[in-house]
Amino acid sequence: MSHERSVHLKVAYDGTAYSGWQIQPRDPTVQGRLMEAVAEMEGRPTKVYGAGRTDAGVHARGQGASFTTGSTIPTKGYLLGLNALLPDDIAVLEVTDLDVDFHARFSARGKHYRYTIYNAPTRQPLATRFAWHRWKDLDAEAMGRAGRHLVGEHDFNAFRAADCERENAVRRLWRVEVTCHPNRIRIDVEGTAFLKYMVRTIVGTLVEVGQSKHPPDWIAEVLASGDRRRAGATAPPQGLCLEHVYYPELGDTPSSP
Repeated sequence: MSHERSVHLKVAYDGTAYSGWQIQPRDPTVQGRLMEAVAEMEGRPTKVYGAGRTDAGVHARGQGASFTTGSTIPTKGYLLGLNALLPDDIAVLEVTDLDVDFHARFSARGKHYRYTIYNAPTRQPLATRFAWHRWKDLDAEAMGRAGRHLVGEHDFNAFRAADCERENAVRRLWRVEVTCHPNRIRIDVEGTAFLKYMVRTIVGTLVEVGQSKHPPDWIAEVLASGDRRRAGATAPPQGLCLEHVYYPELGDTPSSP
């Protein structure tokens, strides 16, 4: 008699060609492609759950996914088999057997997102799919000071999509860090959970500070207002990447939860 287990997948993907993570009836999605590949290996339809629903055009280096199975296929078998079945823009990086109670979404204890801005006078074609091009110089130091106002537990109602379905907008961030690199600005955001468009709205608001439209302290006023209309525009999806999902079951906990 087979023993049921949960199989964890660490998944990377270029989200350019997909309508996000979540499966849809007609449009291609990352979850849809993964479920097709898993179903072929399992010989039956199998639900694959994700740690989070990345939006259309958003990428991942470390999305967490899981499914339950009673098969005897070893982890290496899944690693080789799924990668043979998946398209070139999706890859399974790691496969781990875990207790059947493990769930990619509900077992997650935090996520790390990174947003990349290509900051140069002319566009760079090799960065187009993975960064937001801003041709005017941005003040990364001011953006960093503004971002620190968002660290901690707050109501992030001002930083979410109008159609976000979550009833509670209180979330905890333990890191909002802005770093400057040659022609690139990286914004790393880590927290317990995220609302729809939350990171992209944070980025759009930080860019307004970087353009000297507002001082760094202004973002604290936006946060306190709870008014989405006071925040900046939602940054485009291609600059956003889900870098990592924290799971205690994998011996992996955030340093500042």
